[in-house]
Amino acid sequence: MKAILFHEHGSPDVLKYADFPTPEPANGQVLVKLHAAALNRVDLFVRAGWAGLRLNLPHILGADGAGEIAALGEDVDGWQVGDRVVINANLGCGDCDFCRAGQDNLCDNWHLLGETIHGTYADFVLVPSKQLFALPDSFDFHAAAAASLVYQTAWHSLITRGKLRPGEKVLIVGASGGVNTASIEIARLTGASPIVIGSDGKKLALAESLGADILIDRSKTDNWSKEVYKLTNREGVDVVVDNVGTTFPQSFRALKKGGRLLTVGNTAAPQFEIDNRYIFAKHISIIGSTMGTLKDFNEVMSLVVAGKLRPVLDRSFPLKDAKLAHERLEANEQMGKITLEI
Repeated sequence: MKAILFHEHGSPDVLKYADFPTPEPANGQVLVKLHAAALNRVDLFVRAGWAGLRLNLPHILGADGAGEIAALGEDVDGWQVGDRVVINANLGCGDCDFCRAGQDNLCDNWHLLGETIHGTYADFVLVPSKQLFALPDSFDFHAAAAASLVYQTAWHSLITRGKLRPGEKVLIVGASGGVNTASIEIARLTGASPIVIGSDGKKLALAESLGADILIDRSKTDNWSKEVYKLTNREGVDVVVDNVGTTFPQSFRALKKGGRLLTVGNTAAPQFEIDNRYIFAKHISIIGSTMGTLKDFNEVMSLVVAGKLRPVLDRSFPLKDAKLAHERLEANEQMGKITLEI
């Protein structure tokens, strides 16, 4: 099969389009012939590498993917060759206490497809059969791939962990990334009121088209937390979605007493200073999570295929041009999800 490989960590230049052995499904596994993959920021982090990351090189990136079942391993029930599927990249072992309790994203031996296991930048990928969700015949593979990771991540954070309620005000820090656009839609579907911080008018226009009620252009004001207070009658917001990290100080100020800060990442930096007085004086809860459970995935993908949540697609690149796709994502030029045509 053809795949995008890297033999060493580095810039997008390390990505090579090359031949790689097609895997064969073992017991309980399914071989998926991919038609689309989608990019995530974790792809950039894995490609660049970090202290303690140990990979069997060459490595294949990619968490998101959708396609058709090409082969079945033994003891796989409920699936047939040719079935159209989207992949859940959150890989729990299925046997530990967390997995048995339905908390597979807390698995003792947790993996993310494309992070430590070969992923979806390839013609084929192997996954356990429990990681698949059936797609209707007419549903677009690119839309499915674009939705799978970011929507389950946003759903688990906002709904399962954050307990978002109708009527609440939700501040989302960032207007055009995958998790943020998913968060806007999920908040609107829940009956909450989304407020979005964006870096320019074009990205804010996208947020508005998805249902954002209030738009704040951070290129025109450094102190956007003050703007949030002004625009909420000096009440603040119930929930902040902040996956940047370094913006936590402003997010604390934007929250009302008893508010919740939800985070699934740190796109700016993993370490930063915070003022603890905001946390205890305002009774703020900081709620972190990663990915979602199998239940979350099935719930949110059911809403996606029903058309109640609609992933935002940016540009699509041929698999061989994954380097160009990485450069676009790294430059923050995307408006929604970048996908690969396979």
